[in-house]
Amino acid sequence: MFRYLLFILVLATTSVVAKDKDDGSNVQPENFYPRVKLVTTMGDIIIELDRRRAPITTNNFLRYVSKRGYDGTLFHRVVPGFVVQGGGYNKDFEEKPSYPEIFNESGNGMKNKLYTVAMARQNEPHSATRQFFFNVNDNPSLDPGKEWGYAVFGMVVEGEEVVDKMMEVETEYQLRLREPSSPIEPILLEQATVLPAT
Repeated sequence: MFRYLLFILVLATTSVVAKDKDDGSNVQPENFYPRVKLVTTMGDIIIELDRRRAPITTNNFLRYVSKRGYDGTLFHRVVPGFVVQGGGYNKDFEEKPSYPEIFNESGNGMKNKLYTVAMARQNEPHSATRQFFFNVNDNPSLDPGKEWGYAVFGMVVEGEEVVDKMMEVETEYQLRLREPSSPIEPILLEQATVLPAT
């Protein structure tokens, strides 16, 4: 009887801890494919995340979204035929605060194909925090091989034409970021929100 009660207590405690977690797993925890709406100055984009294959990356992204961490950020890097990247800087090119770096889930079987969403990172494989990018082409060079790749965690399901428009903007060297391909006319991510589960 005591063992049974202890087992029930452990289960109840585990459930409470899961609900109280602040790593994004508490955002629609039963939904394996949450959707996020990105309202940008060039139009709206809806992305569907894949929590089943990229749980750490999806939860990390949802944590920033739920805390309005992406609101008012720039798409600061546009490389035609390659990527459109954002999520890290405000409109004044100041770096936004980040949560700790996450484990690289690039080996999850999802490929860097056209209109997928992946995490940006430094050279160190497990260095992704908040920046993400849209693949605007099939980019097999970003998939894992002998080296770690870039973790795909979702795809654009509405607004592909907006991503296409972003790719076509004029760019210049941005001195503050040392970024050679920054839009001349800033592209702002005004608001990111988690859509209701369907």
